[in-house]
Amino acid sequence: MLFRTRKIYKLSPLKRYYSNKTTHSNKWQTVVGLEVHAQINSVSKLFSGASTKFSSPVNTNVDLFDGAIPGTLPVLNKRCVEAGVLTALALNCRVSPVSLFDRKHYFYADMPAGYQITQQRLPLAVDGELQFQVYTPGVHKTPYKAKVRIKQLQLEQDSGKSIHDTHVTLVDLNRAGVPLIELVFDPDLKDGEEAAALVKELIHILRRINTCSCKMEEGALRVDANVSINRKGEALGTRTELKNIGSVRGVAAAVKYEIERQIKVKESGGAVVNETRAWDSVAKRTVVMRDKEVVQDYRFMPEPNLPPLCVAMGPVKQGTVNADELKAAIPELPEQIRQRLQGEVGLSAEHSIILVNDFCLLSIFEEALQKRRIDAKLLANVLLNDLNTILNKKNLEPEHIKCEADYFGEAIDLLQNGKINRTTLRIILEEVILDASTRPTKLVEEWGLFQISDERELRKLCEEVLGENEKVVKAYKLGKVKAFKALMGAVAAKTKNRADMAKCDAILKELVGNK
Repeated sequence: MLFRTRKIYKLSPLKRYYSNKTTHSNKWQTVVGLEVHAQINSVSKLFSGASTKFSSPVNTNVDLFDGAIPGTLPVLNKRCVEAGVLTALALNCRVSPVSLFDRKHYFYADMPAGYQITQQRLPLAVDGELQFQVYTPGVHKTPYKAKVRIKQLQLEQDSGKSIHDTHVTLVDLNRAGVPLIELVFDPDLKDGEEAAALVKELIHILRRINTCSCKMEEGALRVDANVSINRKGEALGTRTELKNIGSVRGVAAAVKYEIERQIKVKESGGAVVNETRAWDSVAKRTVVMRDKEVVQDYRFMPEPNLPPLCVAMGPVKQGTVNADELKAAIPELPEQIRQRLQGEVGLSAEHSIILVNDFCLLSIFEEALQKRRIDAKLLANVLLNDLNTILNKKNLEPEHIKCEADYFGEAIDLLQNGKINRTTLRIILEEVILDASTRPTKLVEEWGLFQISDERELRKLCEEVLGENEKVVKAYKLGKVKAFKALMGAVAAKTKNRADMAKCDAILKELVGNK
């Protein structure tokens, strides 16, 4: 669905951005700003009692007000105001004690009233700031912190959906009036990876405070990006707007492509055109939607059927919702969790970022640590490496895991105490993630997977391996280091991967040296 509304804003003076921008090929300055529309978690729409349920039959979630039937009036949904204020507080915005609603006029068939109710003159909140971590394995060597300012946060209603057939346009009004939070970020970003990291952080925060499901595949979170380039020391360049990017990685790819496209245009002597472009996720390129040569006049006017929206805060206790009460209910946010994992638990910055990026794995990690005294670093390493390898192999997501978090704690306990090795751990995890009927310890007992750690037994096994592989031993003595790995592999195969390989390494070297 094409989201037709957009916020037009002017870039601030050049000096505000140079301090945080890097050059592209030592020539180009890149400037990126995002606008995000987040659908509020609410059972009913912003100004009507119609349902917001996704994938309902066409035109079944439509109230008389949504269809712009004459004489119907908007009734503000309190839940949406609470969600807007809570989001503003979580993003360090300054909540407006009084905000106003406006009509934004434009004609589309999927907006029967001919206008959208939004907040143009005085939005719900302004002047926010968000710090976030930027780290993409394979792209960045180490994580780094970035900061972005939030120009404003406002409530507004969504439009419906137009379905264009060959000879006719069909209209579905299920989304008409669905409550949205629009977030306008200042253009403080420099590339696609920073833009993607910001969207990812925003998703974590909104899910954490339960104001938006952030299911981009359902249109619950939609991202627009404004991209421009300029040579260092020159004025800001002409910007293009990328509309309705449908995934986090799509944000990174779309912005990266658009920056490179604009550079090619400028370096070939052309001029970047002020236009709206769409991201083609199949072709991996941006395509022209429409130009912006003619600025549309939205004829903003105060919404006559809605009074000023008042928010109670500080000594002022009268209002639709109380900001102080909402602020007290904000849970631990992603950046606070990362700091705690690094400071109190001792995880690396990389591991803390990856864990926070997946709240399912994070909950497993924290629950397992609460129940058992196990090595937190080892647990994190197993979850982020061994478990993720198994999930990828089976094409599963962490949400598909059926066993309790303590199953992982128990498996780590067995590994820590030398009762199993890492290979056995993977076998156990592969079994329990989809079948929680048997505990890890019981599986180890039933399958005879306890690690062989007795040195006399290991020495006997190593002697047998050396006797069975005399040519390999000779090759190792002649200086072929890789031959030793073959001997270790033979021990592992002989014991079905149950031997304590650290002890076997020392025993084999001793025995070979004495031969």
